[in-house]
Amino acid sequence: MTHPRPIRWAAAAAGALLLTGCANHTAVDASQETPMSDDLVTVDTGPIRGVVADDHRRFQGIPYAAAPTGENRWAPPRPAPSWSEVRDATEPGSPCPQIGASYADTGSTDEDCLVLNVTTPMGDAEPRPVMVWLHGDGAVGSGDLFDGTRLAVDGDVVVVTVNYRLGLFGGFGLPGLADSGTFGLQDQRAALEWVQRNAAAFGGDPDNVTLFGVSYGATATSAHLVSPDSQGLFHRAILQSGFPLMDAPAGSVFPGVPALPWFGWTSSEQAEALGSMLAGELGCADPAAALECLRALPVETLLDYPQVMNMFQQMAYDNDVLPGVPGDLLAAGDFAAVPVLSGATRDEHRTFVGTFRDLIGQPVTAEQYPDLLVEAFGTDAALVAAEYPLSDYASPSLAFATVLTDRMWALSTFRHNGMFAAKVPTYAYEFADSDAPSEIPFPADLPSGAFHSAETSYLFRSADFVELLTPAQLVLSDQMISYWTNFARSGDPNGVGLPDWAPFDEADNVLSLAPGDAGIAPVDYVAEHRLDFWRDIA
Repeated sequence: MTHPRPIRWAAAAAGALLLTGCANHTAVDASQETPMSDDLVTVDTGPIRGVVADDHRRFQGIPYAAAPTGENRWAPPRPAPSWSEVRDATEPGSPCPQIGASYADTGSTDEDCLVLNVTTPMGDAEPRPVMVWLHGDGAVGSGDLFDGTRLAVDGDVVVVTVNYRLGLFGGFGLPGLADSGTFGLQDQRAALEWVQRNAAAFGGDPDNVTLFGVSYGATATSAHLVSPDSQGLFHRAILQSGFPLMDAPAGSVFPGVPALPWFGWTSSEQAEALGSMLAGELGCADPAAALECLRALPVETLLDYPQVMNMFQQMAYDNDVLPGVPGDLLAAGDFAAVPVLSGATRDEHRTFVGTFRDLIGQPVTAEQYPDLLVEAFGTDAALVAAEYPLSDYASPSLAFATVLTDRMWALSTFRHNGMFAAKVPTYAYEFADSDAPSEIPFPADLPSGAFHSAETSYLFRSADFVELLTPAQLVLSDQMISYWTNFARSGDPNGVGLPDWAPFDEADNVLSLAPGDAGIAPVDYVAEHRLDFWRDIA
């Protein structure tokens, strides 16, 4: 028996936590770029004109699929129409429909949004590795928010950033609707297919493609690792602050929200039940006509329903796209045999405690702390309180954030790295810059630390972001770009002049990434995040 309203509650809570996956972005700086009449590239749908700078070329807003409107809303992506005249590719396309957030004010109602952006170094070279980026968050964001210039130029790679359907438009389900809850994933796969057909036109190597993403985008990357239809479309994978194995203890997002056995995933049945509930509340209750009725509603009407984008962020399994629970498939070794680079930040959950408690005027108090632990851990709460006593922390919020960082993020990241390493070369990292610049204001007693997705801006490094970095942080950014692009080139991040990065194997090697002379070094991840304690009670 399904219970749509509890599902809605849990799905919206999961979506709210996912909502911070784009919290730090680095929009493209076009100040030094010029459209050039001779800078033309022909893709399989027609000629396009981009912009050039001294060291790179950029092409934006390239359609990789047709507009998912009318009967194509909640349908697999269709081929993009062709054109014969030169198409302008000097400006980003529209973001997919979304409600603007305080840190990503990119609200949009335009469904004609399935576009991608390509940045490539100047000059002829052997075919370059291609890095395809899936932005974080499942309800907010777009590919053009991430400036791939430094990755492309410094790493000599082609960078592709992708728009895909979000929230309600990407994860909607309804009984009888084929592949419910997977339309965003199908868009991403269509973008990878476009790369296979067109990478060579930009100097890229279609036989050397790295799929990478942060937060929701990293979890989507893990979905493509286990999706049969995505096999062969990419040859390496990078997961930054992903959560393919993560569960969420009760109250870890909001008080009163039940535990979630899979944080990033839902079943097709649950997505369909949630969609049926929404159809009824939007006046489309007749099952025989619900899909047609909902497709006829304006985007604005759909977006106006409370929490609708968050409700449908989780990706659905038990369908042709994801034939089983991705976490179970990973555990069974049923995933693509490609090298993996994977990690998280040291202080992941500070972002969520800060955003969903402190910044709305409801910080964790000393009186609440024991009750929150009981809500999350039941009869094990006393053990957790003894392991994480308030006296060890500057504030109850910091204590609670540390508990959930270790239990939710570090434990699941360590586990999925072990699953990858059992089959393929795997390199594990922890981003640990305590002073990483943040767009989200944190209260004084909850310092941001190495917050969720903080590493992303060190890779997609805009000119504005550089101004926020110290010289040591700038060196770290350069080193990270080298590691990531070396991995894209060969499946091994190591290179001349870089500290050694050992594979994650039986020694459980994790490389800490922080600024300073000794900032990049192995870390005892198990001890730092008390994983022996959590493995005993989780």
